[in-house]
Amino acid sequence: MADQYSFTDGEGNVIVEEGKRGLNPGMVVLLVVGGLVLLFLVGNYALYMYAQKTLPPRKKKPISKKKMKRERLKQGVSAPGE
Repeated sequence: MADQYSFTDGEGNVIVEEGKRGLNPGMVVLLVVGGLVLLFLVGNYALYMYAQKTLPPRKKKPISKKKMKRERLKQGVSAPGE
């Protein structure tokens, strides 16, 4: 991947220089940002799986007696005590 550059100096001598081209700066930025995004997503997934295994399931909200009575009446079952 070495490029050769040749030019002449003021006395007519031919000078040959070989130089390596570096990575494109845009590509470096893209690789760094892409790597960070990928690391973020993998980390979030790992934390999610860890939380699923270790945390207890969430408790359901208690239903008020008024709502239970209303639901029973909708279903046609009379509430006790009526």
